[in-house]
Amino acid sequence: MTVNPYPLGLRLAGRRVVVVGGGAVATRRVPALLDAGADVFLVAPELTPALQGHVDAGRVHWAPRRFVPDDLDGAWLVQVAVDDPLAAASVSAAAAERKIFCVRADDRAAATAWTPAVTRHGPVTVAVLGGGDPRRAMSVRDAVRDLLTVRTGLAATAPRADTGAAPGRVALVGAGPGDPELITVKGWRLLTEADVVVADRLVPGLLLDELRPDVELVDASKIPYGPSRAQEEINRILVDRALAGKFVVRLKGGDPYVFGRGGEELLACAEAGVPVTVVPGVTSAIAVPAVAGVPVTHRAVAHEFTVVSGHVAPDSPASLVQWPALAGLRGTLVVLMGLKNLAAIADTLTGHGKDPATPVAVIQEGTTGAQRSLRSTLGTVAADVPS
Repeated sequence: MTVNPYPLGLRLAGRRVVVVGGGAVATRRVPALLDAGADVFLVAPELTPALQGHVDAGRVHWAPRRFVPDDLDGAWLVQVAVDDPLAAASVSAAAAERKIFCVRADDRAAATAWTPAVTRHGPVTVAVLGGGDPRRAMSVRDAVRDLLTVRTGLAATAPRADTGAAPGRVALVGAGPGDPELITVKGWRLLTEADVVVADRLVPGLLLDELRPDVELVDASKIPYGPSRAQEEINRILVDRALAGKFVVRLKGGDPYVFGRGGEELLACAEAGVPVTVVPGVTSAIAVPAVAGVPVTHRAVAHEFTVVSGHVAPDSPASLVQWPALAGLRGTLVVLMGLKNLAAIADTLTGHGKDPATPVAVIQEGTTGAQRSLRSTLGTVAADVPS
């Protein structure tokens, strides 16, 4: 006799949830736990850069070691995100002794709880259990999501092709500025069809939580070497997986072509004969000021806006930005990745005639629940921003 699971919505706000493991599975599961307000405790010798970012931001507590049973003291739920059956079984045993529900990524049959396939629409969360079959759950979830997405002329999600027989391809998809609901419909649809997802550190974590269990997730921020060598390795992964017949989604924060190096990835694929689809994303250059109450243009105030990268100091020989010319503009200046060089940027602009009283807004983690904004002036902003 088949016993069906009992569906339940867990209210985890402020409650301790233990996640054992620091790899790709944990990277996919932690954002949803944080979205539920859980007090997340990570146990793993090493973490992916995405998880490390949560730790550095104070959103997650981390014990950099292997699991011990006492880690479950006070926990309401445990997620086992390791591929070592013996290690996972030891966590399950400790959870069973304490009567704590345990989700296991390695063995659903040995788990006491399952994570459903989820789709979110504002306050509505739909969770689907497929009787132990993740593909069935994903298919039903996708159909429900199509029904909830009320858009005239929107086609339902197309069935996935047999990628073993079809030629591979790559999609460069902009994930938007941070809010997972700001990805485009086309971007989300391609994400549901992907065999491989190569994700940036700035990608909304909840999007990764909705991937099929069999999707290969490559954390691009974990690739070693310097920026140029790392980009070469990303290009190689895109091309190699596509030539092996896979559908690869390169998921990038914001828009692929706004300081996202998407052009380099397209060229690498084109040189290898790999077809590429580009899906524009909502760029943080416009979206983040907007949600912080700053329109980049406004009648009788700003008739143009300029977007520049601030990751290279104004006085660096590597800088391609004409800072003296920017100082003379009257519109809105949007500087991305400029926090490290904020003082030098402010000094350079005022040194070339920009009024020190010019209003400035500094926005961190825009469009997310952790968004923070600071209002200042060009002359005082470097001192006003906490170091």
